[in-house]
Amino acid sequence: MDNEVEVVETPKKLTLFDKVKELLKKQLGSQAEVVDEITNQGDEFALVARALVSEMDIAKIYSELTGLKVLDGDDFENVESFNKISLEYLRNYHALPVSWDEDALVIALGTPYKRAQITHDLQMVLGLKVKFVYARFSLIERLQTSLYETHEDEMFDWDSDGSEEALQNLAKEAPVVRFVNDTFSRALDMDASDIHIEPLDHNFVVRCRVDGILQTVSEMPLNMFAAVSSRIKLIGGMNIAEHRLPQDGRTEMQIGKNKIDVRISSVPSTDGESIVMRILKKEVQNFSLASIGMGSETEKKYSSTIKLPHGIVLVVGPTGSGKSTTLYCSMNILNNDSNKILTVEDPVEYQIAGITQVHVKQSIGLTFASALRSFLRQDPDIILVGEIRDRETAEIAINAALTGHLVLSTLHTNDAAGAISRLQDMGVENFLISSALIGVLSQRLVRRVCPVCSGSGQAFDKESGEQKRCRNCGGNGFKGRLGIFEFLEVSDSVRKAINANKDSSEIATIAKSEGMITLREDGARKAKEGVTTVAEVSRVCQLDSE
Repeated sequence: MDNEVEVVETPKKLTLFDKVKELLKKQLGSQAEVVDEITNQGDEFALVARALVSEMDIAKIYSELTGLKVLDGDDFENVESFNKISLEYLRNYHALPVSWDEDALVIALGTPYKRAQITHDLQMVLGLKVKFVYARFSLIERLQTSLYETHEDEMFDWDSDGSEEALQNLAKEAPVVRFVNDTFSRALDMDASDIHIEPLDHNFVVRCRVDGILQTVSEMPLNMFAAVSSRIKLIGGMNIAEHRLPQDGRTEMQIGKNKIDVRISSVPSTDGESIVMRILKKEVQNFSLASIGMGSETEKKYSSTIKLPHGIVLVVGPTGSGKSTTLYCSMNILNNDSNKILTVEDPVEYQIAGITQVHVKQSIGLTFASALRSFLRQDPDIILVGEIRDRETAEIAINAALTGHLVLSTLHTNDAAGAISRLQDMGVENFLISSALIGVLSQRLVRRVCPVCSGSGQAFDKESGEQKRCRNCGGNGFKGRLGIFEFLEVSDSVRKAINANKDSSEIATIAKSEGMITLREDGARKAKEGVTTVAEVSRVCQLDSE
């Protein structure tokens, strides 16, 4: 009988990347299965692009696994360029020299996979001992550009004769391209929603809107403005020589690991053109009603309503109150194999697999109303209309709801009951409103209290034992935003009030008597829970702070 040899399979040694993936799966919990799917190309930062984790989440995991200290923000305030290493080399290894002396060099890494190679190279060439720290990839990338390419920009002639040809050529020059790209990179680093570039008497300012509040990023010489504005117009497909009329443009950009969609608006002013750029991350898909701050009671009522087979649901509030995000949360709930979903948006802010999304193009006659008429021939179950702006769109949407479709859309009104008055003002008949409307969600966005410093702006430093400016929130005490909501269910009594032509205050009173939680009440609850403040709620919906 032959001797049987027992074959023992050698366990696979986990790489650093494998360990990172396992910890990310643990952190994501119910969404863990997407980690392998998204990172199958060996890029954990694809998870950042999809907003499933932040760069700082990844940084903390690397720190835990490698023992590298994490630096951020203020730690790089006094960093200078190190002229003994080329920018090409630094970019290849996602590295940035932080400090050095005659014997040693400290390098910050965006990805810590090639430490051995960097150590070997620099010890051989420079004879220096190498120590490492870790920093966010996007921060490393931005500092590489700002520290190692500014010497060319200082020698650059930013002036032009103002002709279209001169502006076209100026907009393509490397220092101009770098400045605009760095502006976008800094905005992404701050998690800004908008960039404002505004000319003044003697300079121009760059401001970013972070959590709904504008912050000045830089003040630049006025002679740079023509080149910068021309570059922005060029990438946005706008008329580079037109300075007298407002213009709109848009572009897609790849900034580091982020793919973004940018909406551009220019408006002439007394000092020049004011330019505003709205930043939309194209691949964000982890929306949920809970994640945007909707309380369980309101979420239960709203979720039940949008699962009804037909009717119209409106999400209302001023510009910038998060209405589109709420609609995307709703789409994620409704998006399954049994539903045919069509959307018409201006623009398509986020792309969702399994949903047919249409972008409005006024120039060729593709409006909300014309798209809606076409949709009804596509046999949809659910229709999303980005905004109801006029009577024609309102009536088509309502007729779609009355003929067996679920329709979701937005309006600009101050409260839920005000949506009914707004439809009436457009000329929609009361009996159509009462027959089709099944629910109205009103909302605002308030800033979240920073979880690290609990709103104080000061965080405890473990190494020094001192209180220092909180890095997580930049010292302002807030990080991120959440919604406050009121949801009006269209009950039989509300329908009777609509048909009787009652005003919005009377309808609101009926809804409150039936259990509607108002914006102020929801804001007060969240302030009491400590996730925001009374002052912050008061700022967005005039809540009495006393």
